[in-house]
Amino acid sequence: MSSSAVTRSGFAKIIVAAGLLAGILDIADAIIFYGLRGVPAVRLLQGIAFALIGSAAFTMGMRSALLGLLLHFIIATTFAALYVFASARLPLSRHPWLYGTLYGIAIYVVMNYIVLPLSHIRLRPIPPLFSLLNGIAALIVCVGIPIALIVRRYLPVNPS
Repeated sequence: MSSSAVTRSGFAKIIVAAGLLAGILDIADAIIFYGLRGVPAVRLLQGIAFALIGSAAFTMGMRSALLGLLLHFIIATTFAALYVFASARLPLSRHPWLYGTLYGIAIYVVMNYIVLPLSHIRLRPIPPLFSLLNGIAALIVCVGIPIALIVRRYLPVNPS
């Protein structure tokens, strides 16, 4: 069975499952990592909302934290969708550990050097080494690899 046999609703289910799993794992990493450094979860989520609405995010309380959480899951689901659609055309499912790792690194580059510079956050300096390593590792282990494994499980391998 080829990926063309997967229905539109089948693609949607794979995308939602991968987006939810990646979003949950990634935000859990961020809340734990930054929480251990004294950053409350609400403040972290407001920081995500800041990218869209600017400094108002820090005056809106729980509303902007919820907006940040929603944005986080939209981004995770978008990255899941991109991988699912690429996997339907390319044989990415054959090596999920390799391609998931590469995808996590690609997400780090896209987020930090394209998306954030276009947001209210702008281009940031390179973070301290420990934060940099956690950021890259989280996108590999919590986002790229889980998405790739879900795709391998639920999307038939493209014979190309």
